[in-house]
Parts: sequence; structure tokens; C-alpha cells
Amino acid sequence: QVQLVESGGGLVQAGGSLRLSCTASGRTFSSYAMGWFRQAPGKEREFVAAIMWSGGSTFYSDSVKGRFTISRDNAKNTVYLLMNSLKPEDTAVYYCAAKRDATVVVIPALYGYWGQGTQVTVSS
Repeated sequence: QVQLVESGGGLVQAGGSLRLSCTASGRTFSSYAMGWFRQAPGKEREFVAAIMWSGGSTFYSDSVKGRFTISRDNAKNTVYLLMNSLKPEDTAVYYCAAKRDATVVVIPALYGYWGQGTQVTVSS
């Protein structure tokens, strides 16, 4: 069983920054992909970014590329999402997720493990 716990959400003004953390426990993750998704009210859950535990390859949606950075600390089993230049349209609940392989990282249904989510609100 895998447990994911997110933290770091909050309220920030447009142009500001936040860093989200996702700490994983329960098993080893060397072959896993870790993703961040977000869901705004009335919208579908959408891919934000992903990283491979092994090798550290990263992937970003076009809407956050150049503003957000995903990283990992293997020793702490923690994945981070540094969000810079935040916009009101980034407002959403952000979820951390894990999947057992490194293929097709952008589809939420392919992730087997999810955190509880953390709210990010960007005011204009």
C-alpha cells in the first residue's frame, strides 16, 4: 500500500510563488512515476507535471512549462512542485499521484495512488 501526503498549499497573490510537497510511504518507488494534477471547480482533473523516481526525467503541461518545476528528494521519498509566477487560473486543488511505471504520465486514470489534495488559491 502506498500513502501520499501533500502539503504547502495556500493563498497567494498573482505573481507569487508556492512550493508543494508530496511525501510517499509504504513501499519502494524506484520504478514509479510521480505526478501532480489539479482540479478546479467544475473542471476535469488535469495533468500538471510528472517526474520519474529513477533518472529524474520530467514532464510538464504547456500551461505551466517555464513557471513550475517538479523535483524529488529520493532520501526523503518526497516530490516537490515549485510554482512561480502564479496566475489566478492556477487556482485549484492540487493532487499528488503515483503510478507503477514510467509510461503515459498525463492520464489521471493510470495512476493508482492519490493524495488527499491541497488547495492553491491565487488572487488577482
